[in-house]
Amino acid sequence: MKLNHFGIRSLATGCLARWSAAGFAGLLLSACTATNPQTGSAPSQEELISGMHVVDCLLPGQVRSLGNQTYLTARRPIKTTASDCNIRGGEYVAYDRADYKSALRVWMPAAKAGDAEAQVNVGEIFEKGLGTEPNYEAAAIWYQKAADQGNERGLFNLGTLYEQGLGVEANKLKALNLYRQAWGLPEDSVIFQETARQEQEALRASLQQELSAKETQVRLLKKQIDSLQQKLKSAGNQASSESTAQRDLRVELESLQQLVASLQSSQQEVATQLAAIPEGPKLRTATATRPSAMVATKSSTTEAVTPLMIGDLNFGRYYALIIGNRQYQSLTNLDTPWNDARELGRILKDMYGFQVEMLLDADRFSIMKSINDLHEKLGPNDNLLIYYAGHGNLIDVGDRNTGYWLPVNADPPPNDAFWVPNEFVTNHLGRLEAKRVLVVADSCYGGLLSNSPGHLFFGNSAKTNKLEYIRYKLPRKSRLLLSSGGDKPVIDSGGQGHSVFARELIETLRNNTEVLSAPDLFSAIKQPVASRALANNFKQEPVYKSIKGAGHEVGDFFFVPRAQ
Repeated sequence: MKLNHFGIRSLATGCLARWSAAGFAGLLLSACTATNPQTGSAPSQEELISGMHVVDCLLPGQVRSLGNQTYLTARRPIKTTASDCNIRGGEYVAYDRADYKSALRVWMPAAKAGDAEAQVNVGEIFEKGLGTEPNYEAAAIWYQKAADQGNERGLFNLGTLYEQGLGVEANKLKALNLYRQAWGLPEDSVIFQETARQEQEALRASLQQELSAKETQVRLLKKQIDSLQQKLKSAGNQASSESTAQRDLRVELESLQQLVASLQSSQQEVATQLAAIPEGPKLRTATATRPSAMVATKSSTTEAVTPLMIGDLNFGRYYALIIGNRQYQSLTNLDTPWNDARELGRILKDMYGFQVEMLLDADRFSIMKSINDLHEKLGPNDNLLIYYAGHGNLIDVGDRNTGYWLPVNADPPPNDAFWVPNEFVTNHLGRLEAKRVLVVADSCYGGLLSNSPGHLFFGNSAKTNKLEYIRYKLPRKSRLLLSSGGDKPVIDSGGQGHSVFARELIETLRNNTEVLSAPDLFSAIKQPVASRALANNFKQEPVYKSIKGAGHEVGDFFFVPRAQ
């Protein structure tokens, strides 16, 4: 097995894909205790991994007293690990046997009772499909119910459906407004107005172009109709009865007239849409001033876990889980992941105050355990960056694909037994208390970690007042993905000892001297990565988007350099 001449970060088989089916099972209880209940021995790694998977857990009711009366509360649905669910006496479906029916049994009662979080979870179950085709119409209904209660996840998820036209009619302006509400921005915000103006202008130009094209088509068809009518009139003056040629002309004339009527109807619809676009929002002239100095301060406690402060803005503590897999047991070795991981970890620690956990050549258990253990380390205002460099692969699931990170003990396809599925990562992101999470994936098909669109962002902090941008973004949860090549293969070399993506990422962070948002980071590296890849005879474009189903609330991720 050999790496091709591009040095692509995938399997030597060319990123092969296959489908792995999973059967259905009813509600199960899974034991994950300190010892195996059957043998009395310590649990195996596979038993421990089974307990780490996040499941839809239905907890038993609680016994409560009110005056002289004792009663049992309704069962409570939560997302937690299989191990935790078992310890708390809950019921769940094994992670690899869940389907939408079993998942809905956990969340639907609470959703019908009006619980907004449960309604969002129901919507996500329908959108994912879970063993069947996605039902976007049903997802939109449940997201709308949650959005009507002001739920930020519901507003955001509904916005992504309107942006893509899934289950609802595509409407980018409506999507933008839903994102604005999820963000908590007032309509007169400069940040919202600027982006809304850009979208309105783009939509107006598109509709105007479509309208002009239809007008041209109608004008040309009317000329053809006039010509046919003249021919029929001339033929009618020369013959006493209608000939076959005349009948053919009449059929063609009627067909053209129907086509004109259809185009005029469509033309009117486009004109109506064009007229419905509001005029550009009125911009406020007064903007907040930036502080005179943006200097990160820290207390005398351990620097790596001290919350970073800028004035009254508390950015929280910063953690990073860095994974670099280079030497594989059964797959082709890679060249640069160790260099990429080590240098990125050094910069994050020394320049940005991250507490860094480094995994080099990690097997499946080590990766899963490190991700699972983050739950105990992170608080509600903390930041987490997960970086993965190594082999990646996908499995084809009908119209949708699911991606995998390949640990060093991974087998070649079709044996995916020791692969780490994207669902494991995203499910744990939804469970974490951390406020802001950014996953940076430098592997083949890394973009499959999220099925969100590269959704409409409210500009970026470079085009707006940075302080205002930060104030709106900082309090809201973010679950974001920066992928080196979307859902395509990526190159492993070409960056002078690093991958083309890692080199630009490292250089941008190393040279940065002010608060850097994730969208600004993406903007800074996107074109250089593509250009550097082309110089190595390879097409590669980074992708930046949110991770749906993991608790994203239109927040952001900020890199805050220490005082220079």
